[in-house]
Amino acid sequence: MSNPILLLMGVSGSGKTTIGALLAGRLGWTYAEADDFHPRANVEKMHAGIPLNDDDRRPWLQATAKWMREQTAPAVVTSSALKRKYRDVLREGRPDLRLIYLEGSKNLIGERLAARHGHFFPKELLDSQFADLEAPGPDEDPVVVSIDGPPDQVVQRIIDRTGLVPRA
Repeated sequence: MSNPILLLMGVSGSGKTTIGALLAGRLGWTYAEADDFHPRANVEKMHAGIPLNDDDRRPWLQATAKWMREQTAPAVVTSSALKRKYRDVLREGRPDLRLIYLEGSKNLIGERLAARHGHFFPKELLDSQFADLEAPGPDEDPVVVSIDGPPDQVVQRIIDRTGLVPRA
């Protein structure tokens, strides 16, 4: 696995951005936040409290998958990737993709969303995230990591479970 991609997935508020950036920093890898690949219309729709549908997500998934295919060095990317079919799109052309599922209770994530400021995703859409969530199955070989605890602890769990070596 000379050029792996770690895909951190989970519902909004599960800590993907914080944990992904910390993890990439600890490993010395490239980092990208899939939210940055959303077309403006998607951001506006979510900001207005309207859940995205599969048609809305298609260009976002394609742009994220394109970024991953273009990487020539190990990278961490964060994306909700709630449905299996979304993860299948992201996995195309990246057989070295490793799925990290950030798992947490609806109560914990709801508390985190309520405390978050300046993000376009309103806490009112959390129910739609959990309704859409298809937890990865064993055939996807996910690393399932609890988000209970501080971000540094979650990052260490990922490193321990994957056997990756942090940068010195």
